[in-house]
Amino acid sequence: MAKENFKVYVTRIIPQPGFDILHENLTNVRINEEDHLLSREELLENVKGLDGLLPLLTEQIDGEVMDAAGKQLKIIANHAVGFDNIDVPAATERGIMVTNTPGVLTDATSDHAWALLFTTARRVVESDKFTRAGKYKGWGPMMYLGGDITGRTLGVVGAGRIGNAVAEKSSGFKMQILYCDEFRNENLENEYGAKKVSFEELLSEADFVSVHVPLLDSTHHLFNDAAFKQMKKTAYLINTSRGPVVDEAALVRALQNGEIAGAGIDVYEDEPKIHPGLTSLDNAVLTPHTASATIETRTKMATMAAQNLVDGLKGKRPANLLNPEVLT
Repeated sequence: MAKENFKVYVTRIIPQPGFDILHENLTNVRINEEDHLLSREELLENVKGLDGLLPLLTEQIDGEVMDAAGKQLKIIANHAVGFDNIDVPAATERGIMVTNTPGVLTDATSDHAWALLFTTARRVVESDKFTRAGKYKGWGPMMYLGGDITGRTLGVVGAGRIGNAVAEKSSGFKMQILYCDEFRNENLENEYGAKKVSFEELLSEADFVSVHVPLLDSTHHLFNDAAFKQMKKTAYLINTSRGPVVDEAALVRALQNGEIAGAGIDVYEDEPKIHPGLTSLDNAVLTPHTASATIETRTKMATMAAQNLVDGLKGKRPANLLNPEVLT
């Protein structure tokens, strides 16, 4: 297979099979071998002269970055399903293809949502700390009482691929499913008896609220002081979507004031920073944006992003092109 001499940069270390695809097809592949989060200055410097860029969700790729790369930049292959870190209109204006990695992390992310749900409701992290500290001296009827899961009501905010999978996995726990979404999900309604309701009704009725919406102007701070006040005091919030969907300061107030029982959070408003009040709360379980962190899933993401990049550079239409109008 003939290799092409396109200049490519990968902003973080990804699973080796992704690199294998790049090295099999391209001769000039550079990597952020230190595997640290690039500063803005480092990013602007490292993109100079690129034909292709493979970034992660942690890098903000806007018009300034594209212009720093130069007019020869052909494709930005995001190593993520979400692409709110990339200014797609700016790329389109410059004739740059943008791709993502959809469909590969549905099960991993929905599994993680359930892990957070169980861990939060049953106070697993608190109990683990207590036990490891040698404080367990014997069983007690009031020790670390949590919330029931079986037979309760699950509210899914955003019933796309991942929200659908989260809802489907509730069937073994005999849960009632409520969902709110712009579109009707006939699969959930017909197969699992789900009910489409308003956001306000979902908040007031659900025992667990699992969030699966993209980050848009309409979803920014969707969960704010008013939203938390509508939820049950015994309810739990689970967020594996995008951090800014939740107003973290409002979440801290809701947890501190007992407006909701707990929260399981994987994404944050200003990553990697976390609202300081959140980290000190025992009724919040926090994971470092690892919902898709399985070996199989991250490998699929890496190979998909790499193949998108190679195809775009070689003049083929990438399978996951977000702005096909650049090819017309």
